[in-house]
Amino acid sequence: MRIGKINRATKETRVEVELNLDGAGVTEIDSGVGFFNHMLNLFAAHGQFDLKIFCAGDLEVDGHHSVEDIGITLGTALKEALGDKRGITRYGTFFLPMDETLALVSLDISGRPFLVCEVGEFAPMIGNFDTQLVEEFLRAFAFNAGITLHVKIFYGKNSHHKVEAIFKALGHALRAAVTVDEKIHGVPSTKGIL
Repeated sequence: MRIGKINRATKETRVEVELNLDGAGVTEIDSGVGFFNHMLNLFAAHGQFDLKIFCAGDLEVDGHHSVEDIGITLGTALKEALGDKRGITRYGTFFLPMDETLALVSLDISGRPFLVCEVGEFAPMIGNFDTQLVEEFLRAFAFNAGITLHVKIFYGKNSHHKVEAIFKALGHALRAAVTVDEKIHGVPSTKGIL
């Protein structure tokens, strides 16, 4: 089983993450932010990852530190779970329609972290979730996992639908990228390293 288990503590947050890439979409998530819990559940369910997340953060300030630090910790757990990356497909791309919204997530487990995020405007808040934190989470996740991540919303009106489409598509794209392919021997790179 490919499992990453990371604990991270700062003066602003205490985060515990356990990620099983070969799971069945079973989750235990308490980020302290209701809408974000929902998004992380969707990510894991659509990726078929078992995911446990607990965060005690300074929500009396706002959700920024909690969401960003969960991104950091989840990205680090993914990197640990992937180990030497032998046999993985490496790339994943998924288009996800959600009602009036169409989202794309495309990623490369490259060891070269990068984020391109073209998602347009959201309503300022969805429940108690500041929508500016979507990009903050994606950046923290990508840079700590060591992946190149492209996220695009082609169109959509409802902010809930747009954010939900991103997290579902991220789960699907990542599932494709971490899948082990028996035809791939060693690391999937002509350089011999990722």
